Amino acid sequence: MRKLASGRSFYLIGIMAALAVALTLPPLAFSQGCALCYTQAAASGARMIRALRSGIIVLIIPPLSLSMAAIALTYRKRNQFNQPDKAELGLDR
Repeated sequence: MRKLASGRSFYLIGIMAALAVALTLPPLAFSQGCALCYTQAAASGARMIRALRSGIIVLIIPPLSLSMAAIALTYRKRNQFNQPDKAELGLDR
């Protein structure tokens, strides 16, 4: 019985930690839309804007391709462990 109470306390601590992180991180995410950053990027010129756009593309391609490869691999291997053994089907003779 004591083990159950310990597991529940860890669960509650985890929920409280996740809630604390969720409440503290949004201000950091909203700072990316600050007026100074926007005006600096807009005033930098067309060449800098093209460099920013290409940098964004370069930073998106590797994680996206790795995620797609992982999804394709898991989709292909989804039934690998669900197939019945040959012994169960009587085909091993």
